[in-house]
Formats: sequence, structure tokens, C-alpha cells
Amino acid sequence: MAGIARVARSSSIFGVGRCSYSTTASAASGTGLRADHAPPFLHSGGVARDVSKDRNVQWVFLGCPGVGKGTYASRLSSLLGVPHIATGDLVREELASSGPLSQQLSEIVNQGKLVSDEIIINLLSKRLEAGDARGETGFILDGFPRTIKQAEILDGVTDIDLVVNLKLPEGVLVEKCLGRRICSQCGKNFNIANIDFKGGDGKPGISMAPLLPPSHCTSKLITRADDTEEVVKARLRIYNEQSQPLEEYYRTKGKLLEFDLPGGIPESWPRLLEALSLDDYEEKRSAVA
Repeated sequence: MAGIARVARSSSIFGVGRCSYSTTASAASGTGLRADHAPPFLHSGGVARDVSKDRNVQWVFLGCPGVGKGTYASRLSSLLGVPHIATGDLVREELASSGPLSQQLSEIVNQGKLVSDEIIINLLSKRLEAGDARGETGFILDGFPRTIKQAEILDGVTDIDLVVNLKLPEGVLVEKCLGRRICSQCGKNFNIANIDFKGGDGKPGISMAPLLPPSHCTSKLITRADDTEEVVKARLRIYNEQSQPLEEYYRTKGKLLEFDLPGGIPESWPRLLEALSLDDYEEKRSAVA
């Protein structure tokens, strides 16, 4: 992997670049972390870190298509003041530029081929180096890595503190994907699905209100061509096949936090902040604003 430089990092939010855990699901046991224990993130001294004083985070968001990785990663990006880096955006930015990879990427995309791991890592490495030069205090990755090979390559580029694995039942994911709509004029995303998923086997039900567009967008909504039930279920099946080994890779490192979304944004956002020990930080930030 010539040409890929390792990005230096300062001390992490967890103090030692890893997270200690106060319950039986510890990093040392290799069983990973679950959001139903609290507090999940303590530094080595056993005292919760004040994120407002040390915001350096280097996190990865995993999850099935449609689970909301981009939504929650973007919200945390704004809250913590770190960039939300989506590898798909890096590819699109390079395609729109006159950079050295632009023509090569254009040929790959036009031929319907997958962008190689080496190209993705080169783009990501370049983005991280640029951010480091600008004094950025970390990042939240969305959409990468997708395989163990990619995770191993990423380990050679930078240090990941935490991997947040967002989870929803397949039935909810299918409904969410089928309800997605895009305004053909402004490009904003909406969702017309009104989800009321019945629980079972000890698991609670999940309700999600639709994210409806303003009146001036209503007549301009379009559906993505690949948002059909057959295609969505195929994407979920492929993702699950690929993600199991990747989840286990990070679980054995004690870096995987599995978070079952309890509902839509109003229900899930405060619970996610609590799982990340950031609920007090958001309150302090709101009070200052």
C-alpha cells in the first residue's frame, strides 16, 4: 500500500486510546460493549471523562443500509466539533475535482465496478492528513470499513477508539428504505413511512413517525430506483453476511458498542448520548449557546 501515510493522533477521549468498561462486558474479556450498561466509557482511572475538555474522538459507525448511520454520525459531528467523513462523499468529491484519481475513478464508476480498497484508503488517508494539518480534533467515519481486510488496512492508517454498531429489526429497516423519498429540486431526504413495529420475544415494539417534506417539496418527491423490496432485502442480506466477521473483529478488540435503536430520532438520540456518556455534555453545550 505505497503512498499511504499513517496519521498521527493525540490522546483520545478515553485517555489511553481504548475504552475501559465497568461491567462484565469488558474490553479485556473480548465480548465487546452493549449500550444497556452504564456508564460504558470510563478512562483508566475509573472517572468519566469530561468531553467538553477533551473532544478527540476517532470513531466508526456501522449498521445496515437505512439504519441511520449518516443521521446520527452527522449529529454527533456537530455536537463534538469533529468532521463526519463518509467515504462515498470522498469518492464523489474526487470525481468532481481535477485530482490525479478523478479520471481513474470516473472509468471505474462508468463501468459499474467497485472502487478498490487501495483507492478508498488513499482518499481517506489524504482527508485525514488534511484534517490533521487544519487542527481537526478527530473524526467520525461513516461507511468504512465494510470488511475485515479494510479494517486491517485502516488500522495501519490511524487508531480507532470506538465502533458504534446501530441496529434495527429487519422489518423496520425494510419499511424505512421503502419509505425514503428525495426532493428532485432541493435534493433533501424525507421518509413517508409511518412505522409501528410490534415487539416480541421480550423485545419492545418500535414506532417511528414519518419525516414529511414541507409543502413546496411534496409534489417533487421521487423514489430511488433501487429502493424496491427485493433490492432492499438483498442489500440487507449481503450486508449481514459481510458485517458479522467485521463486528467480531472489533468485538474481540473491545471496541464495538452495539446500540439497538429504540425508535426514531426523538427516542434514540438521547439514549445514544447516554450510551456514549455525552448526555451531560449536550446539556452544558445548549446552556452556553
